[in-house]
Amino acid sequence: MPLPAFSSLPPALLLLPLLLVQLWYWARYFGSFARRPPEAAATAPGPDTEPVSVILCARNELDNLRELVPLLLSQDYPAGFELVLINDRSHDETELYAQQLAQYYPGRFRLVSVAHTPAGFAPKKYALTLGIKAARHERLLFTDADCRPAGPDWLRLMQRGFAQKNGADLVLGFSGYAERPGLLNKLIRYETLLTAAQYLGLAWAGKPYMGVGRNLAYTRATFQSTKGFASHMRRLSGDDDLLVQDAVARGARVAVVADPPAQTLSEPAATWAAWWHQKRRHLSAGSRYQVADRLRLAIFMGTNLFFYLLTPVLLAIALSPENLISLGVIWLARTLLLLAAYIPLARRLGQALPLAALPFLDFLYLVFYSAWGLSLLVRRPLQWK
Repeated sequence: MPLPAFSSLPPALLLLPLLLVQLWYWARYFGSFARRPPEAAATAPGPDTEPVSVILCARNELDNLRELVPLLLSQDYPAGFELVLINDRSHDETELYAQQLAQYYPGRFRLVSVAHTPAGFAPKKYALTLGIKAARHERLLFTDADCRPAGPDWLRLMQRGFAQKNGADLVLGFSGYAERPGLLNKLIRYETLLTAAQYLGLAWAGKPYMGVGRNLAYTRATFQSTKGFASHMRRLSGDDDLLVQDAVARGARVAVVADPPAQTLSEPAATWAAWWHQKRRHLSAGSRYQVADRLRLAIFMGTNLFFYLLTPVLLAIALSPENLISLGVIWLARTLLLLAAYIPLARRLGQALPLAALPFLDFLYLVFYSAWGLSLLVRRPLQWK
């Protein structure tokens, strides 16, 4: 009996391969990460004997520092730690505030002041390099001035990641954004969840490619093995993900610590314009990723984009009942699978997102993602001159 011609099949079935690729990523990387064993509580016995240098770079962040620094200095870690604050060319009262802290916390607090950035160096990377050189300890833990640790055990839990992988060199953490009213905030938090699903899920599966500087740890030896930020010193972004790229290329072992007690929380962008510029700057570093990493990300994001782009085309090709039914079934399947993938992940990471709105947020984010990609093709990312 002859097989029916392919031309007789509903055009909507062209979406099926795209959905299957997305399902592979959701199940293989996102799902396995969401189902990973719970991380040990801070009260459980752990390797807590190595001192840590917490490194914080700030420029005109006095109000944030007044909130953050006491939270960092009150971290519960008996092995000892220091806080290295890098005052990067601030013209507020950061320097005076830091000098007072140095008097109140001798041996615990250190100040590194940057008066100017030499030509050819991205400001934050230059400042971080000075802070790392000044740090006393081998283990380095990084956060930003607008972040807040989830609690007093943040330092303890993050540094325990170094005990993974028979001695990890890099520890990737998660940093979410505070919940605020409005669509922009929901979209920012959805994008943060989706980004975390990719970089944490792939790292858990043994394919690490980036981290976020708001909650990231690595050893001094790792920093030295990459020659610091030398390969991307002029790029304004990449002090986190491009360093991870260089370290992994040199064989660094990467651990993941991401349960809520080990997280940090940041204040999200307040305007659409601010978020646009922030994400455009972050995505610009992607052109420096390893080819395999770019390919994996391109396949996942590309299949998502083409799923949306092909839908109106397939509707225009045929409005037959068979095509409409097939299209409806595939879209329903994708919606249910998307919810099945992201709801457990959001719960595991402690992210309170409006679950019913996830499909709409997914569509809206991919619209912005396409716009960022086009803008980077038209206008090159910023370089520090």
